[in-house]
Amino acid sequence: METTVLHWVATYGYFAIFSLLVLGIVGLPVPDEFLLTSCGFLVYQGHLQLVPTVASALAGSACGITCSYIIGRTIGWKFLHSRAGKFLHIKEKHIQRVHAWFDRIGHWALMVGYFIPGVRHFTAVVAGTTKVEYRSFALFAYSGAVLWVSIFVFIGYHFGSRWPEILGAVEHHLKLASAVLAALALAYLLYRYFSKRRRAAK
Repeated sequence: METTVLHWVATYGYFAIFSLLVLGIVGLPVPDEFLLTSCGFLVYQGHLQLVPTVASALAGSACGITCSYIIGRTIGWKFLHSRAGKFLHIKEKHIQRVHAWFDRIGHWALMVGYFIPGVRHFTAVVAGTTKVEYRSFALFAYSGAVLWVSIFVFIGYHFGSRWPEILGAVEHHLKLASAVLAALALAYLLYRYFSKRRRAAK
């Protein structure tokens, strides 16, 4: 897949960067971090220009995350209120609870989620499904895109030919951090679940 990505960028340039990031963030198996870092390296080599590279990457990221948000507001919202949603025992109070969570801290998940593969798409869909206001979504999602694109393009540009090594180390640590966060989230949910059961048993 990495070879195909590089071929697309070499053939179609900035349009390929934009298109691949849209597809990757929507959920297709595009190696987004590899794409951004290799683009930074191509800027370092002089094959691409920095400003158009960053601009096309930001535009692709913003469009991709917005598409995921729209999917949530349309398909996701209809699903929750369909027979399937009722079959899964999804009630309005559950939807409101998730919406309230987004209002408190969930917006940060839109920003941090860029650095966790698979999460950036999921958080945008959930934000759309629970009808999070577009202004709030855009503030955190697009800020996250700026941070994410800047960091990975910088890695490729700054470290030059060493970028695969640095990218591997960064991705390794991100996976470790993701595993730790997932474990903490699971522990918190289990704690809430058993606490409610104890209170109900009294």
